[in-house]
Amino acid sequence: MEMNSANVEAVVKQVLESMLDKNIPSPSAPAASQAIPKTAHVAMLTSLEHYDVKEFPIPEVGDGDILVKVEGCGICGTDAHEFKKDPFGLIPVALGHEGTGEIVKMGKNVKMDSAGKPLKVGDKVVTCMIFKDDPDIEMFDLNKKNVGGADVYGLLPDDDIHLNGWFSDYILIREGSSVFNVSDLDLDSRILIEPCAVLVHAVERAKTTGILRFNSRVVVQGCGPIGLICIAVLRTMGIENIVAVDGNQQRLDFAKRMGADKSVNFMEYKGIEALSAAVKDAFGGHLADFAFQCTGAPAAHSNIYKFIRNGGGLCELGFFINGGDATINPHFDLCSKEINLVGSWVYTLRDYATTFDFLKRAQAIGLPMKDLITHRFPLEEINEAHRTNLAQKGLKIAIVNK
Repeated sequence: MEMNSANVEAVVKQVLESMLDKNIPSPSAPAASQAIPKTAHVAMLTSLEHYDVKEFPIPEVGDGDILVKVEGCGICGTDAHEFKKDPFGLIPVALGHEGTGEIVKMGKNVKMDSAGKPLKVGDKVVTCMIFKDDPDIEMFDLNKKNVGGADVYGLLPDDDIHLNGWFSDYILIREGSSVFNVSDLDLDSRILIEPCAVLVHAVERAKTTGILRFNSRVVVQGCGPIGLICIAVLRTMGIENIVAVDGNQQRLDFAKRMGADKSVNFMEYKGIEALSAAVKDAFGGHLADFAFQCTGAPAAHSNIYKFIRNGGGLCELGFFINGGDATINPHFDLCSKEINLVGSWVYTLRDYATTFDFLKRAQAIGLPMKDLITHRFPLEEINEAHRTNLAQKGLKIAIVNK
């Protein structure tokens, strides 16, 4: 056969395609260094205050699924409630929703994350929610809906997949879930994304009152991880006149590192009148323009109104679950003071994306965000990790895989 230029071009093309097919793995195939085992280890809460680390087969990855090798997951207050009381009736359950890890395999239909950023094997990711056919929950809506109508990994009923929580070494992210590429953040920052999103949302809710400004006097009550992150978010906004209130001096000291100007230890005062006077003194004789109530104690909610000036604002975010009733006097606490009150619960998808920029900004101005993670435990020591968390021996306790 006579070999003209067209024939030569066709032969060369065929040879190159054959070489590519044989030597280059598909985008959904894991790298050679990421050999995927046949089974995964999952920490299952099997009874109150007890996890068993169980081994389950790693299922097939569907066309819209993502298999993630878990690198770490923080322990949340919700995990502590479930560990102690199982308020959601989920036992046996794979917990852990503050997790992050690396994509090791993904279905052929997975191209981008929930913000339109490309995804590939090797990228670091976090999840936010699993959609239930709800058109009002969108990426860049007007923040009208939070995640209340969606499921979250780490709070799913057990099923035949089992890889449903981040307290594991692998998790299967199913089609329809939200997922974000956060490869530009280090592991500690990625572990902190979920709790930080809670506070980004709370501050956005507070801003709707029109009261929170650069020169606002702000009191933050409760200096666990949530309150401390609240201070950090405020500080990245340029708000400096912040007074932290708590009964633990070590946490109050850390609050100052996070950006609080002054602190008040309520253990040093008897009665709400003395405590509110101390907060007023900390602001140079003024009550707060705005307050964030970050504890789940009803008495704390009752007290917070006394720290706020007439016409001031309050964001209540401490009650993720039912913590009981709080007693206030509607006339003195709300009406006569014309307090602007907003509630905050979890976050929206948009808040999640904003959180990535917050973490970068916090690092840029020198806030010690990573120091919030005070204890790290391997997966097999998850029971000890939860006991450490319940004993309040540190701030953020994390499970970190090798």
